[in-house]
Amino acid sequence: MKKLSLIVAACAFLVAGCNTVRGIGQDIERGGEAIQKAVK
Repeated sequence: MKKLSLIVAACAFLVAGCNTVRGIGQDIERGGEAIQKAVK
């Protein structure tokens, strides 16, 4: 449960930091990579 909360918080932080459409794509990619690492 703690991991899920941490992942959600990290994704929210990344999304909040986006300034451009390109930045959104990069942040989504990084968020996906973080989730994949957390699942392993």
